[in-house]
Parts: sequence; C-alpha cells; structure tokens
Amino acid sequence: MENYVTGAVIKALREKGNLTQKELADKIGVSDKTVSKWETGKGLPDITLLEPLAGALGVSISELLSGEFRVNTNRAGNMLRSKFYVCPVCGNVIHAVGQGSFHCCGVLLPPLEAEEPDEDHGIQVEKMEDDWYITVDHPMTKGHHITFFAYVTSDRIFLQRTYPEQDCALRFPRIGFGQLYAHCNHHGLYKIKLTRGDVLK
Repeated sequence: MENYVTGAVIKALREKGNLTQKELADKIGVSDKTVSKWETGKGLPDITLLEPLAGALGVSISELLSGEFRVNTNRAGNMLRSKFYVCPVCGNVIHAVGQGSFHCCGVLLPPLEAEEPDEDHGIQVEKMEDDWYITVDHPMTKGHHITFFAYVTSDRIFLQRTYPEQDCALRFPRIGFGQLYAHCNHHGLYKIKLTRGDVLK
C-alpha cells in the first residue's frame, strides 16, 4: 500500500469532529493511549481498524489514507449536481451524485469541470420522435474521440459510452429537462442545457 494514514490526519479529523481521544477510542474499541500513540507517531492503526476509524471520523477510507477530504454538500441527491470522474489510465467513467473521493488505477481522480462547447466540440441536438438525437462533428480515432455522453435530469441519468471508429451520434429519451454532457479524451468535459421549453409535451 503506497499511502497509509498518518497521526496528523487522525488528530485533525478527531479535532474537527470535536472528539476527545477517549471518545474516538471508545467508538472503535481501542484505548485512548492507543489513539495517543497514533497521533504522536509512535504507532499505526492496524489495517483491520481502518474502516471503523474512517467511519468514526466521518470520512471515506480513501480520504483517511490520502488526507484529502471532500465535502459533499448535495445532501438532497439532486442529479443535476452530478459529478463525473474519468481515469486517465484505463478510461473508467465514474458518476456521482455530488462530489466524492475516488481512486482508479492508483490515481486520485479530480471531478471534471464542464465547459461550454467550443467550435471543435459543438453538440447538435434535434427532436426525433420521442427522443433527443445528438451528434457531434468530432474525430473518432483511437487517439482522439468522444468517450461518453450523459443526459442528466433532476431525478435520472442516461449515460452511453462511445468508442473509436463509431459514428458520433446517439439517441436519448426526451424526458424532463436538464444537462447534456459530452466528454473528449483530449479536451475534457462539455455540457449544454436542455430547457423546459425544449422538452416533449
């Protein structure tokens, strides 16, 4: 394991949660002297304690190990606040309803920031029967292509992967109103809004 929890992280999180060493110790079934040893660098928590320790401190295991903390303010779970994460190594796509802390292939993934489409990534949307017909005039080579599209409304998401040598066109059900995303493996994430006036009556 490349990273392991440090005493400084444990102490910072304990104090942030207004816990004494004894209160933290009681939550995970160790002594307050043990917690003190961890915080002063005289010992490390056993790997079997990482999950209960993270739970007691109110963070994920990856946050505990990395010392980087994400606050998800999207408690209501509004899908329109969705975040996308893409692994630069394997291309894995992760969708979260709000910001989180995710690792893939040993890399801590940042949430992608979506931009308005530029002239090389113009997203065209047409109504076709009960669907949105979506196209992008973009290369679809192995080295440079659109990797996925996503249509996000307040209560659902439609996500479709796209691959090199395919046509850069697809259809999504014309339900609700929300945001349409397209991700380019070279230039990042783009989005446009589909407004209430555009939706199927």
